[in-house]
Amino acid sequence: MKATLLNLQRMSTEDGPGIRTTVFFKGCSLSCRWCHNPESIERRPRTAWNPQACLGCRACEPVCPRGALRPPAQGPRPDPQRCQACGACARECPAAALEVLGREWTLDELVGELLRDRAYFEASGGGVTASGGEPSLWPGFVAGLFARLRAAGVSTALDTCGHCSPEALAQCLADADLVLYDLKLLDPELHRRWTGHGPERVLANARALARGLRPGQRLWIRTPLIPGATASPENLAALGGFIARELGPAVERWELLTFNNLCREQYRRLGRSWDFAETALLGAAELERLAAAARGAGLEPARVLVSGPTRLE
Repeated sequence: MKATLLNLQRMSTEDGPGIRTTVFFKGCSLSCRWCHNPESIERRPRTAWNPQACLGCRACEPVCPRGALRPPAQGPRPDPQRCQACGACARECPAAALEVLGREWTLDELVGELLRDRAYFEASGGGVTASGGEPSLWPGFVAGLFARLRAAGVSTALDTCGHCSPEALAQCLADADLVLYDLKLLDPELHRRWTGHGPERVLANARALARGLRPGQRLWIRTPLIPGATASPENLAALGGFIARELGPAVERWELLTFNNLCREQYRRLGRSWDFAETALLGAAELERLAAAARGAGLEPARVLVSGPTRLE
């Protein structure tokens, strides 16, 4: 059994309780215009170019079997239509300006690598989180991974956007101790505008998930606060009403995750523009208004938490 992963992030404290290792799967079922992980959107590996590191020596060009490397002035260097991410150029580059993002892992290989961090998990109450991209695109692999980890005494968490088939979600949930479930927008038109799809499947899966939690299985809802998109009192009031009404006591916490712009360089390396490249962080006063809207929507206020950077004012 194999899956394509972007990377492993060790010592993570933002993807569930305790110290965790987050497994970032490649491929996503949504196309969120604010995506903070653009390298994970495509299912296949991708070659990225860092122009700041590039020496302009062009040593990479002769080794590319598909002639996919354009002169630096024409950037981005790897033509995404021709590049097969074979890694030949990255191996040849003396400045490490080229990098293949994503590689295939076997289940045995990944489990062995993750269990190296078991001491950190045991000491902190942490574990392993499957994230992405969207891990439910690899349901059999995630199910096998979680079963192996739980058998080894390691806690598991699934970080999902919920836009998947009920069957795929059920596979991933079988051995998940914690579910981090994204709810972004409730309005169908806005959801389609900003993510490429309507919210119907996401909401239906959320309802089924809340009804079907097994004893001891925990559910956290997470909403990214994106200026101009999700970060409005109206959206948070609507989402909060849905959570209180449809999901109720199954929700242990609702996390509001503030916008950050740290991924600008990632878009640049991929030769892509980003709608939010010039968007400022939320200010403390604005964030308080948003949090107040969420806390007044029906869910117990103590269960609404805010995390992430804010703009200095």
